[in-house]
Amino acid sequence: MLNQYSKLVVALTLLPSISYAVGHEEYHHDDHQENKIEKIQVTASRLGRIVTESATRTEVINGEEVQEKALMRPGNISMLVAETGGVRVQNTSPALGSANIRLQGLYGRYTQLLSDGLPLYGGQAASIGLLQIPPTDLANVEIIKGSASSLYGGSALGGVINLISRTPADKFEGEVLLNATSKNGQDITSYIASPISDTVSASITAGAHHQKEQDLDDDGWIDFAAYERATVRPRLYWSGENGANLYMTLGAMTEQRTGGTLEGAVMPDGNPYVQSQDTVRLDSGFIFEQPLGEVLSLNVRGSAMHQEHEHQFGSIFEDDKHKSHLIESSLSGYNDTIAWLIGVAYQSDSFDSQQYSGFNYTYDVPGLFSQLDYDLSEDIALSLSTRADWHSEYGTQVSPRISMLYSPSNWTIRGSFGQGYYAPTPFIEDIDDTGLSRLEPLENLEEEQATTASIDMTYSLDKVETSLTLFASDVENVTELEVLENPNSPKQVRIVNAPGESKIRGAELLLRYRWHDIKFTASYLYTDASKLSDSSLSREPLALTPRHSAGAVIMWEEHGSHLVGFEAYYTGTQQLENNPYMAESKPYWHLGLLGQITFDNVSWFINAENLLNVRQTKEHALVLPTQAPSGRWTTDIWSRNDGFTVNAGVRIQFGS
Repeated sequence: MLNQYSKLVVALTLLPSISYAVGHEEYHHDDHQENKIEKIQVTASRLGRIVTESATRTEVINGEEVQEKALMRPGNISMLVAETGGVRVQNTSPALGSANIRLQGLYGRYTQLLSDGLPLYGGQAASIGLLQIPPTDLANVEIIKGSASSLYGGSALGGVINLISRTPADKFEGEVLLNATSKNGQDITSYIASPISDTVSASITAGAHHQKEQDLDDDGWIDFAAYERATVRPRLYWSGENGANLYMTLGAMTEQRTGGTLEGAVMPDGNPYVQSQDTVRLDSGFIFEQPLGEVLSLNVRGSAMHQEHEHQFGSIFEDDKHKSHLIESSLSGYNDTIAWLIGVAYQSDSFDSQQYSGFNYTYDVPGLFSQLDYDLSEDIALSLSTRADWHSEYGTQVSPRISMLYSPSNWTIRGSFGQGYYAPTPFIEDIDDTGLSRLEPLENLEEEQATTASIDMTYSLDKVETSLTLFASDVENVTELEVLENPNSPKQVRIVNAPGESKIRGAELLLRYRWHDIKFTASYLYTDASKLSDSSLSREPLALTPRHSAGAVIMWEEHGSHLVGFEAYYTGTQQLENNPYMAESKPYWHLGLLGQITFDNVSWFINAENLLNVRQTKEHALVLPTQAPSGRWTTDIWSRNDGFTVNAGVRIQFGS
């Protein structure tokens, strides 16, 4: 099994190249044939294995799905990941619309977001970052659920989402996408790629995005934050004659986002409350690989991110900076049955607030990591990985992970067990919407730790694929917000480690069927998530974690001609906290329709979202009767709050 991919010598490259191979032929989505099986090489699991042969379960959102979701939400990747089983995009700020990604019920702060294997959005990406990444140049997306700290350190306690960029073809190519929505939003994105010489090629992605503020229920509170955003990302690829490869990228983003009360409107205390955030982010990264003989390969990679925020929370202003740096080097090798790697890494994350310097921190984390993939037989493969980090604040952390694959006939059975940690910061979900003015400086916190395990079974026969996944997680020292007893103090809340464990148990069911040009996908997710109650005598459900959710998608697509799709997603009841209007949410459905027609290189599309016009403000007001001790003025978002929306536009492709 290993010798099938060893000739690629991409082991551990984490280069933004994904191989689509059928036998010895290259596979392109535009040349779809039913009798061909797509083999996808994944990089998030470090050793560059074919996804069906890797003991580490890596779910892939392929290029076809990426293009479909890009038509629904061209401005950001929230729609792209939200409709994957076991993945939930959770709104963390009703004022600004920011959100994070929860994997199998674990908190969004535990999810590491990567771009081509690099933490370009920071070691601990801000929630708003999810809404600032356009999907324009994505080839596919890789998802590892469960603790991946053994592969990527403390920021991957809950899993990894790796965004893989498109690589330039042999000829000049590009596209421009224009989009407009019924909620007065507009997007313009572009992608251009071309070879420069026999050994060098390059691409550039750019976008401009606008949204007008929307008060859908006419209560004076903005339900859709207004924003103006611009992004640009050039990439450079070099290949040497001796097998060496170099990938480099730069990124720049600026955004002005405003929510809160409309001009002239006031909160229940009689004062206006404007909430805004101006963001500037610059990042850079590189990956270099050099073969050393026939079986060894040296890999060096690094990244740097600098992000500045200017916040306004009513009458309070906060300016801060986030910085993140990574440098890593590793050596990998293989033979017929074994692939291995060993490496060293140094990562630094820092936060600097001008107004609240008591929250400033710098985490320096040198580490050692290793991985061993071993084929015990044709049907059985084993993957062992471990990482030791020496955290400047929380000391030595050891994160192991073991995965096993058994693949007899049409079955694929995987099991995994992992442990990891997360270094606490002030930016838990409850603080994301309020700022630091009412929060006590962090003291006496312990690192958050998790143990995760899963078993998944997949059966494939002809055009049918079914799978069942059972998963479990135990999380200790979860950081949460606690209200202080002195109401006259300017500091009214603090972050503490919760007593006991958060326990998450669940199951995922998936069914895929393809008949000619029609794809059908159905999924169901059951999640039983609980924590110790305040009395420590019983357990209570974790807030904003639906026990039942399900989805179904039917897509009819003839490449180069047309696409028609219908989707339906169900979200069950959720436990609510600090919501005076209800203790448990209502279930709801999300329905959508997508259509596209293509003439030569021009595609016209229209997409209708939330056909039932679901809005949380139809159930209760979003604004609280009184301001919460943390400074928050709104309830959590447990439903959709965008209402029925239509977007339409045109995609123009040129070149090869």
